[in-house]
Parts: sequence; C-alpha cells; structure tokens
Amino acid sequence: MASGSGTNLQALIDAATPNVDIVGVIADRVGVGALQRAESATIPTRVIRWTGHDGRDSFTTAICDAVDEFAAEGLVLAGFMRILGPEAIRRFPQRILNIHPSLLPAFPGAHAIANALAYGARLTGVTVHFVDEEVDHGPIIAQRAVPILPDDDERSLHTRIQEEEHVLYPQVVEEFASGRLDVVGRMVRRR
Repeated sequence: MASGSGTNLQALIDAATPNVDIVGVIADRVGVGALQRAESATIPTRVIRWTGHDGRDSFTTAICDAVDEFAAEGLVLAGFMRILGPEAIRRFPQRILNIHPSLLPAFPGAHAIANALAYGARLTGVTVHFVDEEVDHGPIIAQRAVPILPDDDERSLHTRIQEEEHVLYPQVVEEFASGRLDVVGRMVRRR
C-alpha cells in the first residue's frame, strides 16, 4: 500500500526474494508513482480514494476488502499516508508491516525527518514495525541508524534514510513471508 513515488515498492520488486509475491498494490489516490511502478512490473493495482468514503471506518473497510480480494497474506505499507481504523488490525492481526523514517519511539508521525532536524538530534534512522491501533507504535521488528550530518537538510537526510529503507524493508518482508517472525507481547522474536 502506497501514497507516493513508490521507491520502497521498487526496492521490494527489485529484491525478488523467494518467498515474497507482491499480489497487488493499493493506493489512496490516482497518479502516484507507486501505481506506475506496479503496472510496469505487471502487478495488479487498485485505487481506493480517501475522498470517496465518509470517514476512516468506511475507508478501512474498503481497503480490507481489497486486500481480501487480492488474497494477500500480509499488508506492507510503503509510504501509505493514511491511518487505518481498528478493523484493519482485527482483520489482519500481526500481518501489517510499516516502515518509518526514525528510530521509533522517537519522532513518530508524518514529519519525522523535519522533527529530528528541528530537535537537533545527531542520530535518526529507520524502523520497521508491526502496525497496531496507535500511530507508529506497534512491535518493532528491525531498526537501522542513520547519523545526522551537520550540513543535512530534510532532502539530504531523507535520501540517506531511504537508502537504508531500501535494504532493510525487503529483508524484513522476506522474514515475514517466510514465517520467521513471532510477536510476543510488544517484542518480535526471530526463528
């Protein structure tokens, strides 16, 4: 699921890991790069517009129904900039992965990179986690640190964070697809 250019989707496509089959891409609006990347890779796509629903619950139901139609075993959020309602967590427990551009729990939310810079942090990074009912909160699967350089701005830092995302996310998605991740409370254990 994506809302933007689809660079993490492209990393997943390019990784071609043996246990990962991308069965569909869902976007919340037309014209996003992720849809073009999916179509170029002959992956079915679906657009479920936020504006076409009367609220988060209706939108979440439509997303969940589309996931079921794709017969997906898991959901991989890759720059999907909408918060799903509780129904998604109930229907796909511990099967929704998200990637976030900070070392959670630091700097949750949509402006993590700007917030890290404004705070004066010297280190940020990437977190892959299972989604729960709170924003950027679920059990952490993996993290990678990215130093903040003295001359960094949002763009330069974002570029370096994405480099780490494009390596880490395919690895974690492969682990998930291989059944090697177990959630025990708020901890993730690897088999």
